[in-house]
Amino acid sequence: MRDDTRRPRTLILPPAPYAVAVLGGWWLDRNLLPLPWDAGDLSRPLGWLLLAAGLALFAWTLWTFHCHRTTVNPYAAATTLCTGGPFRFSRNPIYLGDWLLLAGASGVLNTFWPLVFAPLIWIAIRFGVIRHEEAHLEAKFGDAYRAYKARVRRWL
Repeated sequence: MRDDTRRPRTLILPPAPYAVAVLGGWWLDRNLLPLPWDAGDLSRPLGWLLLAAGLALFAWTLWTFHCHRTTVNPYAAATTLCTGGPFRFSRNPIYLGDWLLLAGASGVLNTFWPLVFAPLIWIAIRFGVIRHEEAHLEAKFGDAYRAYKARVRRWL
């Protein structure tokens, strides 16, 4: 029997699939098969806006973790159940921010390739990370986490 109260059994480093998609997409676009994101003159400004929004959400989430004196480390045990700040709107604000960063990078690089990998990223994050984090939080915080989960959606 597993002890999910000790720590999440996270299988992959969460930023890795997003980084692989951006770098791989950039490489594919420049070297193999260009797949432009044809948003005209809006592509790069929209990309920068999405990057800024993703970074802002990430910073807000880090600040919330800091104020609650818990860790952002996906391999370490949570010490507190965060339900304020961005966690009022999403149970996974960092991963939501990562999606904004992915879309923003696609716009800045003016290629659709990173977004082509989105279904694979979703599977990796959902089953390699989120499933384990949720099991840890439920084992550690019990009814408080179940109540939080009932009122706040996973993404938005």
